[in-house]
Amino acid sequence: MPVDPRTPVLIGYGQVNHRDEIDPETRSVEPVDLMAAAARQAADSKVLEAVDSIRVVNVLSAHYRDPGLLLGERIHAAEFTTLYSPVGGNLPQSLVNQACLDIQQGRAGVVLLAGAETWRTRRGLKARGSKLVWTVQDDSVPMAEVAGDDVPMAGDAEIRIGLDRPAYVYPLFEQALRIANDESIEDHSRRVGELWARFNAVAVDNPHAWIRKPATAGEITQPGPRNRMISWPYTKLMNSNNMVDQGAALILTSVEQAKRLQIPAERWIYPHAGTDAHDTPAIGDRDELYRSTAIRIAGARVLQLADLRIDDIDYVDLYSCFPSAVQVAAAELGLAVDDPGRPLTVTGGLTFAGGPWSNYVMHSIATMAELLVANPGRRGLITANGGYLTKHSFGVYGTEPPAEFRWQDMQSEVDREPARDGLVEWEGIGTVEAWTTPFNRDGQPERAFLAVRTPDGARTLAQIADPVVAEVTVREDIGGAKVAVAADGSATLK
Repeated sequence: MPVDPRTPVLIGYGQVNHRDEIDPETRSVEPVDLMAAAARQAADSKVLEAVDSIRVVNVLSAHYRDPGLLLGERIHAAEFTTLYSPVGGNLPQSLVNQACLDIQQGRAGVVLLAGAETWRTRRGLKARGSKLVWTVQDDSVPMAEVAGDDVPMAGDAEIRIGLDRPAYVYPLFEQALRIANDESIEDHSRRVGELWARFNAVAVDNPHAWIRKPATAGEITQPGPRNRMISWPYTKLMNSNNMVDQGAALILTSVEQAKRLQIPAERWIYPHAGTDAHDTPAIGDRDELYRSTAIRIAGARVLQLADLRIDDIDYVDLYSCFPSAVQVAAAELGLAVDDPGRPLTVTGGLTFAGGPWSNYVMHSIATMAELLVANPGRRGLITANGGYLTKHSFGVYGTEPPAEFRWQDMQSEVDREPARDGLVEWEGIGTVEAWTTPFNRDGQPERAFLAVRTPDGARTLAQIADPVVAEVTVREDIGGAKVAVAADGSATLK
């Protein structure tokens, strides 16, 4: 059947790793350098000159007024508009979804998506008494237009007790998963270690991965001098690795324009469908800490829009900042976590492939595109996650054209689902639903964060501030234990 000339198609995909020695005496690499390098990998100068919209994923390692403007100048784009995203790992896929709609509706012709971070260089220069230097745009350059509204990462209950970073929240979800599965601590540790070892095995074979050294399940879960405990039960090798210098770029256009630019059809990847939605920003309001309403609803819908079932998907990349994120997504999508024929990552995940803050998924889409080009006729599913399993975006891709690209915002349906009564301030005797215990750099527990169910089924968040008591939460399984919570959020085990 003839293909609609307005059908969106991915025609370019590039990735770069910067591993040069860090030298304070030479000009340091900056994020826009890596974006430009990735764009040049993605397409030749003729295509880059034709770019009319540049959309950049939020950069944290440097601060630009309009990074898209700098990027356009460096790749010699002729005439273009720019957009800049909020913060969130969901954004690369969300930007693809929006770009496809804009191309389909004739609002854009050739769209360049790019993102990069240079946290490795920034941290290395700081350790040597220097600092990262980036191109400064003067005040005459307007601040870039921000693409879309942001969703808060946390609520008042989390902020009040300092449950304020992914390295604390995701291991809390991990404990909720363990308790829901009725697993012992030992069995759970072994299972999750094996899951992450399978991700490592994919990274070993991925030429774009940051860490390609093989690691066993035991090496991943066992704390040691080079693999310290971050927040129990997660060691460093179970955390996202954001200390990388990585950049990626994608180029999308219409079938009509791809032909005009003479892009070989065997390099085309078609986005088939996309969805977006978010869970409650406040963690305490989630119905269950081991589930995701938004992943379940938006994940099912993206498959429906693509006229596929989950078993029709050949390749999967689940957002993998921490093991709990993968397990929750797999359960909601109906994917086995240990299927040797269909691993849950095409890159190796954010621990091993690299986690450049908000831009990991641009790397996963680029890797998926390479895999699909090498295996025509197959289909791939990308999931993207921002916040604390909060913001979600999905995309289905293939080498065969869809009847049409379809996208849907699933938020109204997600908002109709049950939530829990999350209490910012509560006092009384409750039951430990889940917990995590952050460690200091000397390998000692600092405190413990608790999710506590009240007698009437509501949830409150609390913390044990005493390191001596916190150490008990590592030695003993306190799931289901009684705990006294004070009005200030402090907790005492009964």
